[in-house]
Amino acid sequence: MNSPQTPSFETVRLLADGPVARLSFNRPDNANAFDRRMWEELPRALEWIGTQRHLRVVVLSGEGRHFTGGIDLSVVSWLMELTADPQRATRGREDVLAFIEKAQHAFNALERCPVPVIAAIHGACVGAGVDLIAACDLRLCSADAKFCVKEVDLAVVPDVGTLQRLSHVIGYSATAELTYSAETFDARRALDLRLVSRVLDNKGALLESANRLAQDIASKPPTAVRGIKRNLLWSRDHSVQDGLAFVATWNAAMLVGEDLAEAVEAAKQKRKAIFPD
Repeated sequence: MNSPQTPSFETVRLLADGPVARLSFNRPDNANAFDRRMWEELPRALEWIGTQRHLRVVVLSGEGRHFTGGIDLSVVSWLMELTADPQRATRGREDVLAFIEKAQHAFNALERCPVPVIAAIHGACVGAGVDLIAACDLRLCSADAKFCVKEVDLAVVPDVGTLQRLSHVIGYSATAELTYSAETFDARRALDLRLVSRVLDNKGALLESANRLAQDIASKPPTAVRGIKRNLLWSRDHSVQDGLAFVATWNAAMLVGEDLAEAVEAAKQKRKAIFPD
C-alpha cells in the first residue's frame, strides 16, 4: 500500500510496497518521454527512497505502452530557443550547460541511491532511456522491448551517461557501434549484448519477474546489499588494487555487526534470517 508519507509527483509514480519501492514513469500519452518536470522529479523521488531504511530495492518501470521514448521534443525546442538570439548566445549556452548538468544529476541519482535499482523495460527504450538504464544496477526486459541510442540521428553527442557507462556494461566496441549507427535493436540482441540479464514474454511477466528478484534481494542483509552496490560502483571507476583496498576497509568497518550475527544464527538454527531495517 502507498503510505501517507510517500511523496506524490506529476511525472513519476512512487509506491512503497513493503521493502520494495515501485517507481514508474507516468507520462504514458507521451511515451514517458522526459520533459523538464520529469528531469526534476525523478531525482527527488530517488533521493526520498534513499532516506527510507525500510526500502531495500527499487523497481523502475514505465506506465502505458513504453518504458521511455527519451527526451521530449519540447525540451529540444526549448534548448534551441535558448541560443537562437545572437545577442545572448553566450548566456544561452550557459543555460544549455546548466540543463545538461541537471539532466546528468537526474540519472546520477540512480547510482547515488543506496539500494539496487532494477530497470524493468518494455516497449521503447530510446535515447536518454539507454543513458538511464546504463545507470541502473540490473536490467530486465520484455520480448517487445526495442532499444536505440538515438542521439547521433539528432546531431547530438549523448551527454547523460551512455558514453561514460554503457561500455562498462556491454564493452567498448559494442557501445561504439550502437552510438555511431543509432541502430534499433530488439530484446534478443540486448540479451546477447548483456545489456539485460533476462527477457520475459510480456510486460506482466516482466513485472512479476522483477518483483520476485526485488523481493529476493530485499530479504538479504541490507547492509551487505548496500555495501555491494557501493563497492561495485567504486571498483568500476578505479583500479583492481584500489577496489580491493576499498572493500577491505569497508568490511573492516562494516562486517561484524547485527546482520552477520543474525545470518550466522539463522544458519545454525536452519531458519530464514530476518534482518531489521
